[in-house]
This record gives sequence, structure tokens and C-alpha cells, in this order.
Amino acid sequence: MPRFTIHDLAATIDARAASGGEASYTRKLLDKGPEHCAKKFGEEAVETVIAAVENDRDHLIAEGADVMFHFLVLLKARGVKFQDIEDALAQRTTMSGLEEKAARNRE
Repeated sequence: MPRFTIHDLAATIDARAASGGEASYTRKLLDKGPEHCAKKFGEEAVETVIAAVENDRDHLIAEGADVMFHFLVLLKARGVKFQDIEDALAQRTTMSGLEEKAARNRE
């Protein structure tokens, strides 16, 4: 089985966002607007934290998948491409995390 990547997930979300109808959960989320997508992402993030605190590996994996999906839907709802996130991460790798954070705090 070929490896499924975050890029595959982003492409699936793009395709489902372009489709219409009641069959797509992605489309339903997007139709409710960016604020709803942000709320769903927040709910999934909290569930991920709870799974991590409870040291429940299987639950953490499941919730991690949910949080990644809802994050990409939120980006789509706000017109941000995953490539934009990758570009920001790439810029941050040019210095240590502590230096990068200090630079953000000065701005």
C-alpha cells in the first residue's frame, strides 16, 4: 500500500471542497464557515490533549488524525494553502527554536 501523506489529505480536502452535495463532511464543514471550522479544530485539539495526558496511544493516534484533518479544513476555509505552513516552517529551520521565538517576540 502506498504511503498516505499530509499532501494526500490536503488534496482530498481540496477535491471534496470543490464537490457539492450532502455526501461530503468536508463540504458541510466549509459551508458552515471558517468560524465553525475553527471551533471544530479546537474541539479536536482538546480531545488530542486529553488522549495524550491519559497516555492512551490508540486514542491519541485517532485524535491526532482528526486534528490534522480539521486543521487542513480550517486552512482551506481561510484560503491558506498547506504550502504556506510548510514555507513558514522552512523559514524557522534557519535558526534554533529559541532564537526564532525570541525574534517573533521582538516583532
